[in-house]
Order: sequence, then C-alpha cells, then structure tokens
Amino acid sequence: MKALNRREFLRDSALGLAAVAGGSMGSRNLLATPYGKPIGLQLYTLRNELAKDVPGTLRQVAETGYKEVEIYDFFNRDSVAMRQLLRDRGLTAPSAHYQVGQIKSSWEKQIEYAKAIGLKYMVNAIIFPPERKSLDDYKQLADVFNKAGEQCQKAGIQFAYHNHNFEFKTYDGVVAYDEFLRLTDPSLVQFEMDCFWVTRAGHDPVAYFEKYPGRFPLLHIKDLKQGYPATLEDAFQPGPFAPVGQGIIDWKRIFAAAPKGGMKHFFVEQDECDQPPLESIKISFDYLKNLKV
Repeated sequence: MKALNRREFLRDSALGLAAVAGGSMGSRNLLATPYGKPIGLQLYTLRNELAKDVPGTLRQVAETGYKEVEIYDFFNRDSVAMRQLLRDRGLTAPSAHYQVGQIKSSWEKQIEYAKAIGLKYMVNAIIFPPERKSLDDYKQLADVFNKAGEQCQKAGIQFAYHNHNFEFKTYDGVVAYDEFLRLTDPSLVQFEMDCFWVTRAGHDPVAYFEKYPGRFPLLHIKDLKQGYPATLEDAFQPGPFAPVGQGIIDWKRIFAAAPKGGMKHFFVEQDECDQPPLESIKISFDYLKNLKV
C-alpha cells in the first residue's frame, strides 16, 4: 500500500469527517449552523429579563444552546465579576456595544474594562438623532471612530460600527453609510452589519459584502416580517421583527456570501418580540442550528 504523506493524510481525514457530518462528500451542506461557527446572542433581546435576574437569564441563554453573547450592559459588575459570571455559565463575549458619549468621555476606561473581560470587539451601537443631522455630522463621526479605533488597536481590540436603517439616508446623492465606509480606515474601523436593518432600508447585505470585502466581521441576525415596506425612519417602531427563519430574509444567500464580507461572529438579536423573548431566541437558535449553507 502507498504511504500517505502528511498533506494527503490531513486531506483524507478531513473529507472523512465531513462525510460523517454531512452524509455526502459531494455536498457543500456539511455542517449544521453556518460554517460551523458558534451561534451568538445580543443580550439586548432579553433586556427586560436581565433587569430582573442577570445570572438566571444567562443560565437560560446557555441552556438554549448559545455559546457566545454580545453585551450591551455590564450590570454594575466589575471586570472580574463580569468575566466570572460568563465563565460560570459557559459563555464567552467576543464583543460589546457602546455609545458615542462613552467614546468621547470615558473611552480609555472603557477599553481597560473591555480588555480585562476579554473582548475582541468594541462596537458603537447607535448614533442618536442630534448626532446625525447632516452629512457633515457623519464625516465628523468618522474622524471620532478612526481615533477610537486607533485607541482600541493599541489594546489589541478591534473597533466596529453597528448600523440601523437611518444611515442609508442620502445627502445630495451620497449615502451616509457609504460615506462611513469611505472615510473610516479599514484597519481601525470595521462594521457589524445588522442584516435586518440593511434590508429594512431597502438595500442588500450581500451587495455590501461584495463591494467592501472584509469590512464586516460581525453580523446581527434577525428577520423581517412580510408586508413591511422599506423605510429609513422609525428605527425603533415595534412590529416588523420576527425570529430568524420566520420572515422574508434569505439567510442561506446571506451566509453564503458572509465569508467574503469577513464574518467571524454572528449574533441573533430581536428588538421586539411577539412571543416571550426566551421563546423567540430558541426559535432563532433552532433555525440557525439546522441551517446548511
């Protein structure tokens, strides 16, 4: 029998494992969950539950099957207590959300805390109406984000920006979101694409992955109900949100293109839920667990 060299052995072993997992060596559908990545949850989805019981709610998140969480609040815990809280429930937190006010007033302190709990990404969650009245406001914020990203980079953390739908407003033919992408340094500022809000704005997440490859290491995953037209207003209006897999967004198409966009982590988020939020996150988890790209 011919002896296998190391490269052949690794190749054949990988194919064998893939066949066991997927049942067919000829299929791309070899791994449940998109690309075998952990399914994450943006904890904002459970903000009401967390306000009552942080440890118990995180335990339920872990019992549902989630392995990663994205933090929107540190629940008055110091870095040691926060890290232990996550560890005790078998959860890791690759990223957390912040506001412009924190960037401008206490960013060094925020970075110190983030590094202590092991964050890989610090994400600006939103810009409020007084902060985005004109295209010049977006240009000034791009400078703020570049500087914030430079500070993060020195600590070994990546800065990113999370979108809603209002960033797709045009000013004299210029889309504000595109201006953010143009004016921010790709090495300092990456993006967390909220696929729901891009779709809600009437744009295509895949088109952005293709036009700006590698800029989108983080994704927010929530679905859009049938019958809601594209809009750039009322970003917080309840109604259009659905658990993943129960709306109109083509998730197979998005996840197939996501590697080109640079996806490293993705997080389920549902701003408003028709059913109890813990039920909603389980519906989304079960769909993604079985999604084959």
